[in-house]
Amino acid sequence: MRCPRCGMVEDKVVESRQNATGSGIRRRRECLSCGYRFTSYERIVEKPLMIIKRDGRREPFDTAKLERGIQRSIEKRPIPADVVEDLLHRIEDEALLAGKAAREISSAELGNIVLNKLSSLDRVAYIRFASVYRNFEDLGQFIKEIEVIS
Repeated sequence: MRCPRCGMVEDKVVESRQNATGSGIRRRRECLSCGYRFTSYERIVEKPLMIIKRDGRREPFDTAKLERGIQRSIEKRPIPADVVEDLLHRIEDEALLAGKAAREISSAELGNIVLNKLSSLDRVAYIRFASVYRNFEDLGQFIKEIEVIS
């Protein structure tokens, strides 16, 4: 670390502590040249999860975009906000596990994760999401999907 006072790079760590969430470390340092004490912070910077779209494009996983889709599917359904928040966290966790070390997951795989979670939460929300995700074009597709979950 470069000393903010004298610019020298030789220092020693006096104290280290994790932050409350455990996602970073706060270090108190002392410059060996001038004795000035300063604080530095370290945190993990992870590569973002990428979604591979059907046309081959890649885009970063966007929780807000996923939430909008789920909110549309549960509109006017008796599902509390905390349940939706928990659902989003579980979907994101499963997507991260499915993405593994490459940190990539196909949009089809992500859609199936969402449908799996929605099927156990609310069947109407499941059908709404499936109709958009799978691009239903006629009543027959709705009936087939309803038969699958019944």
